Amino acid sequence: MPTVTLDDVARSAGVSRSTASRAINGGRKVSPEAQRAVDDAVAMLGYSPNPAARTLVTRRTGSIALVMPEPDARILSDPFLAGLLRGVSDGLMGTDLQLVLLLSRRGERPGRTAQYLRGGHVDGAIVASHHKQDHLDDQLAGAALPVVFVGRPFSDTGLHYVDTDNVAGGAIAATRLLERGCRRIGTVSGPMSMTGGVDRLEGWRRAVSEAGLATDAVTHGDFTVESGARATAELLQAHPGLDGIFVASDLMGVGAMQVLAERGLRVPEDVAVVGYDNLGVAERTTPRLTTVYNPLVEMVAAATGTLLAMVDGGPAPAAPQVLTPALVEGGTA
Repeated sequence: MPTVTLDDVARSAGVSRSTASRAINGGRKVSPEAQRAVDDAVAMLGYSPNPAARTLVTRRTGSIALVMPEPDARILSDPFLAGLLRGVSDGLMGTDLQLVLLLSRRGERPGRTAQYLRGGHVDGAIVASHHKQDHLDDQLAGAALPVVFVGRPFSDTGLHYVDTDNVAGGAIAATRLLERGCRRIGTVSGPMSMTGGVDRLEGWRRAVSEAGLATDAVTHGDFTVESGARATAELLQAHPGLDGIFVASDLMGVGAMQVLAERGLRVPEDVAVVGYDNLGVAERTTPRLTTVYNPLVEMVAAATGTLLAMVDGGPAPAAPQVLTPALVEGGTA
């Protein structure tokens, strides 16, 4: 069968080639009658637009990038990252947009991801789980590309972001331990290369300090089970006698509880524990992990909806969208 061309569609619809092109690529400045005629001709002839030609006309690629500067193994094991991917994908349902996933590669040249995003390969991007050393906030500031961050960027570059109030979340966790009567409270924080780790630690520190207690019992993990176990062992070694621990993610909380059990310390009788996220992990611990709710579903919906509006020509919101965390009671605190 010969290839159906745009000229064939125009002849069949009884319109000019330029009108047929506009009708196929968005219907701008096309009368309803001409649009119907072109639509009928496309259906009758089985016309399939050339993607490259369409991109030249619309200046659109038909794709959205989800940027997560993490190794691919983390995407499969971390409920936050897996939920983020699923949520963005679901948010694009009902559109013609394809999702492009950009992950971190070991030894990747600095700036490579930002160069790709600024090169016109996608219509917009959602950036999540970013680290300070990635410099994506600085590299994407001022770009014409619509971008929404999930999580506060390190630098105040005017980029729009959606986040939860991690400072308040850290304070909620510390307050729960204080209300229980804990007086020697430590924390396993997230990485200081991520604003979520920095802000949760700051909230914990404020609440404990306001209670007149020491805030020196701090170790750091990277939001994985293994790092939670390692950091908890270090914390107990440096600060024996702790009666409460805030662990800045539920995955790290699993590691913390493993170490406490290995040392014969009962949770919560000997050491109370509060985690962070409530994305399914807390429900599988024994006892169920007391945690702070991280509103991932709402954050992803807000980020995706905002990006789609920006891709369609709307302005970025004037202020960041910051959601409120809340305590989820369990049996560990």
